[in-house]
Amino acid sequence: MGKKNISICWPHSVVFFCLVFLLLLLLTPSLCQDDSDDDGDSTTAVYIVTLRQAPSHFQDELIRVGNGFRHAPPGTRRTRLQKPRPANVTKTGRGHGSYIIRFHDLLLKRVFKGEKYLKLYSYHYLINGFSVLVTPQQAEKLSRRREVSNVVLDYSVRTATTHTPQFLDLPKGAWFQAGGFENAGEGITIGFVDTGIDPTHPSFADDESQPPAHFSGICEVTRDFPSGSCNRKLIGARHFAASAITRGIFNSTQDYASPFDGDGHGTHTASIAAGKHGIPVVVTGHNFGNASGMAPRSHIAVYKALYKRFGGYAADVVAAIDQAAQDRVDIICLSITPNRRPPGIATFFNPIDMALLSAVKAGIFVVQAAGNTGPAPMSMSSFSPWIFTVGAASHDRIYSKSIFLGNNVTIPGVGLAPGTDENTMYKLIHAQHALNDDTTLDDDMYVVECQDASKFNQDLVQDSILICSYTVRFVIGSSSIQQALETAKNLNAVGVVFSTDPFLTGFQLNPIPMKMPSIIIPSANDSKILLQYYKSLLEKDAASNKIVKFGGFASICGGLEANYSNVAPKVMFYSARGPDPEDSLPHEADILKPNLIAPGNSIWAAWSSLGTDSDEFLGENFAMMSGTSMAAPHVAGLAALIKQKFPNFSPAAIGSALSTTASLNDNIGKPIMALRSHISPELNQSPATPFDMGSGFVNATAALDPGLLFDSSYDDYMSFLCGINGSAPAVLNYTGQNCWIYNSTIYGLDLNLPSITIAQLNQSRVVQRTVHNIAGNETYSVGWSSPYGVSVKVSPTHFFLANGETQVLYVIFNATSNSSVASFGRIGLFGNQGHVVNIPVSVITKISYNFTTN
Repeated sequence: MGKKNISICWPHSVVFFCLVFLLLLLLTPSLCQDDSDDDGDSTTAVYIVTLRQAPSHFQDELIRVGNGFRHAPPGTRRTRLQKPRPANVTKTGRGHGSYIIRFHDLLLKRVFKGEKYLKLYSYHYLINGFSVLVTPQQAEKLSRRREVSNVVLDYSVRTATTHTPQFLDLPKGAWFQAGGFENAGEGITIGFVDTGIDPTHPSFADDESQPPAHFSGICEVTRDFPSGSCNRKLIGARHFAASAITRGIFNSTQDYASPFDGDGHGTHTASIAAGKHGIPVVVTGHNFGNASGMAPRSHIAVYKALYKRFGGYAADVVAAIDQAAQDRVDIICLSITPNRRPPGIATFFNPIDMALLSAVKAGIFVVQAAGNTGPAPMSMSSFSPWIFTVGAASHDRIYSKSIFLGNNVTIPGVGLAPGTDENTMYKLIHAQHALNDDTTLDDDMYVVECQDASKFNQDLVQDSILICSYTVRFVIGSSSIQQALETAKNLNAVGVVFSTDPFLTGFQLNPIPMKMPSIIIPSANDSKILLQYYKSLLEKDAASNKIVKFGGFASICGGLEANYSNVAPKVMFYSARGPDPEDSLPHEADILKPNLIAPGNSIWAAWSSLGTDSDEFLGENFAMMSGTSMAAPHVAGLAALIKQKFPNFSPAAIGSALSTTASLNDNIGKPIMALRSHISPELNQSPATPFDMGSGFVNATAALDPGLLFDSSYDDYMSFLCGINGSAPAVLNYTGQNCWIYNSTIYGLDLNLPSITIAQLNQSRVVQRTVHNIAGNETYSVGWSSPYGVSVKVSPTHFFLANGETQVLYVIFNATSNSSVASFGRIGLFGNQGHVVNIPVSVITKISYNFTTN
């Protein structure tokens, strides 16, 4: 997610957590919403109900037998690389969908017989079910009906560019292969489940292309989203808020009962993936270059299900996903994550992930943000193997900013702001020493945040650099940078320097636009150096103890010009880490997460004209934000380029192309590094592992020519789910399918993924992978490096594949030592025509039994 323009990962300090919690409780009680109101025995709550009957999309995969239906036999199932959606799916599905909705209404009437209830949504395309507002007792009645397979309490979710096209080598690489940016992504529709969109933004202006014929969505018209808001670029928009409304927290004015984005997050992510090319990024009057999405000719469909004040709820998100699939989008981008890990037998069995599994069955590629809970291990918020999970990395652009002190010490900082006169040093004065006679720190403990000019003596401040304190109140929105700058301007200060409160020892602050010479010093240690210099030169009257001379001087160096000298990419410290959370249970989810990393730090992109998610960008057309929310749409846009070139690729094939071609080195040719701590992250880094970066950093150009593919089908995922111990009832509840129809079950390790992760290696294991050649005839040689404590052998070590042929690879693992510390290796397939296929290998627990005989 990319909340405000600050990506925060709090330090491990109980005192600090308590301070933040108390401030949130006192200052922003509306932000403390949780699900506690859902737990009462007599109050109503929203429940998501799934029925046993198949949804309307599945009807095209059933064949009529007499008066009933049965599943098509295995031989009639489509091949994995075949075009996944027949032309008649929409018509067939919609007719059956109307019948399903009527059945939902009839069932509710029969069950409750005059009792009060409120149906919020009927889900019929991806899952057959509905969400309903009832009491726990009524929910229990529903669960006992033979037509009902599953009843789940609704839960909350939250939201988890200019230079990146050049950094990803798109103009000369992927865009060139797609026919230039004029054609990049043409005919592909990306559906965004987010906070909406600002349709007036130039990034979504009309273009000359025609919407894809298969898309069947609509453009919702409201007062906030008038007729004409959609065009040939933005081809569909809806909003979903029924669950939020039932809780009494939805305000139609503040939250906009329309697809309009009153937050900014959704506009930002949509423009990263598919914004138009060449839009000038102008913030506070300064031009920072041209903006562009990854697939500038792709079409955008918006499904607003999240809101600034309270986030969102699963019932609304599932409705958005179900509608997006029914509208026949090609890609779904989710820059959202659950507020907590779903309970139950496995994390995969939750309404959102199950709806997304059906979306994958419909041929839709699903991208999700990994979450911003790093660098803790197993902190993933996106865990299912059918979802493509993206972590956040830095890029090479930086905005250098510093303050030069009178003792020749230079302190680095951040801020998109001009500098002071480079030939002049200006007096420093701290806010606490510039108060007027009517104000004391005892009267106003927050006065040092410089939020009110009337508290200060203008004669002391004018022509000086004012020092203000940057505290947790700026983080939670009780104080703002812009208000402090307004204070300084009214006092005729020449500039402002923000020193970080010592409590804020673990967060990253992105460059913030400031209209006057200003700098924020994010490091508490650097702030201490500034304040020590300032205090050391204060002269006080011995009798009165009043300050009679301010001896500290400084100048602020400008920070409006970008340079591209940053070593990148690096895995950001806040990016959630793998492995998949279920990997703590052997054989249940040997799945690598994240799948890969993409640019997610300090990303310029479009901003809603009324977006309030970040006060510092209020009223601007563009904003700079950080988080895995910014990384996911990069991959969604690049997936559109792959889908455009290979329209018959399955979702797994698209994911394979992105994964196997990922880069392992940074822009200076060294292994990609991962930041290990939110405290002084640049001083706490080490080489990234697959649990940090998945397969590596996305390589857009190589992904369009992957050579070999690892593919998986819906049936493979179902066999995997059925292989989880005790999962058969959950599978039946969510999918309406019995595990017995699958001839065999498989473990996560056996899924044909472009990676190998073993949670527990008990002596030895043989892992099988199948590759499919989509390029020309080619001979491959196989190389590998073994994880520590493991011996690896791959067979065959050489093979030839003609176009369209497949090859089975056998990887033999033997534990050579006992260890519970994860270790990593890699398998490489090197083609004589230049294709290189990268397969990361991870082994966590190793158990080796060494017997000796006398």
